[in-house]
Amino acid sequence: MSISATSPVPTLPAPAGASPGTYREQGGGKSDETSTGATTGTTIGMSAAQRRSAELEELIRQDPGRFRVLTGDRPTGRLHLGHYFGTLHNRVRLQDLGVETFLIIADYQVLTDRDVADRLDERVEDLVLDYLAVGIDPARTTIFAHSAVSALNQLLLPFLSLVSVSELSRNPTVKDEIAHSRQSAVSGLMFTYPAHQAADILFCKADLVPVGQDQLPHLELTRTIARRFNDRYGTGGTPVFPEPDALLSAAPLLLGTDGTKMSKSRGNAIPLAAGADETALLVRSAKTDAHRHIAYDPEARPEVSSLVLLAALCLGRDPHEVAADIGDKGAAALKATVTEAVNEYLAPIRERRARYAQDLGYVRQVLRDGNEIANEVAETTLGEVRAAMKTLY
Repeated sequence: MSISATSPVPTLPAPAGASPGTYREQGGGKSDETSTGATTGTTIGMSAAQRRSAELEELIRQDPGRFRVLTGDRPTGRLHLGHYFGTLHNRVRLQDLGVETFLIIADYQVLTDRDVADRLDERVEDLVLDYLAVGIDPARTTIFAHSAVSALNQLLLPFLSLVSVSELSRNPTVKDEIAHSRQSAVSGLMFTYPAHQAADILFCKADLVPVGQDQLPHLELTRTIARRFNDRYGTGGTPVFPEPDALLSAAPLLLGTDGTKMSKSRGNAIPLAAGADETALLVRSAKTDAHRHIAYDPEARPEVSSLVLLAALCLGRDPHEVAADIGDKGAAALKATVTEAVNEYLAPIRERRARYAQDLGYVRQVLRDGNEIANEVAETTLGEVRAAMKTLY
């Protein structure tokens, strides 16, 4: 079955007044769960990163072909609306602008915070289906699996020699990961997570990594590893690795149906693959508050405001206007508006996904083709690393 990669998908609206938040794009831009991990201690660094991101956006508009992006996801469950509005639409945007994109399915990294990777094959397939459905084009974006690229993983050994135990242990994102880990003890894989992510980014010499603000420490360690490798092994003033930049964006903060952060593991999200009836049930179960009048006030009324924002994103409207239209009609009317808006917005994506699901042979071939490209790139990079380290025997 042939499905055109240029079939229409909804264009993401950007309503004025949307509440800025951050969707966690785990190191190397890999999304897993939502997060709001900013701290006052990172304010200065955030300001610099935001200024640099604005500069990069202008450079992308001028010459997108000069950049290479690495981003991706861990296959830990179905992608949901938080992922779509937080990261997926931005990947499609960068791809459509002409930025070369590598999209990693980080299957090995599922094991960082759990003992067993259940149903991994199904979840990897689901990820590829979601990617294709939202508009990721395998002719322009390389989709590949972490475990299929041995040369990428071999980079971990020299990279680990470039960082200290204390540098790994004080990484704030790793500390947070460990605190929320499903394992009884911290594994070596979890502890060395930032070095793994550096290998993910640097194997293809990505120079842009879309991240949330809580992931800046991960990317800074990647930059440190690249710089130390170049200083230690580079010759003739030519660096082996670029020092990748963070590409920050203001992503809308959508809460889960229980009023807490939207998360695959909490079961409080609306999956992209959910049908219209399942979506209606999930929206009806969403937490609101005791006030009948609907208003958009993220600070005072976060649960109601999150639903208003979701409707606004799908309708391409200002959330204040959406709330004003509902007014005193109450939570039932709000949920009906959200349900209709979400189902209408996702209908083309769901239709595309259903069509791709009828030809899983094609879906698997997309991944095989991406694995082949990623392996070629990784082998070339590993060859350069071995030459720089003088380990070509």
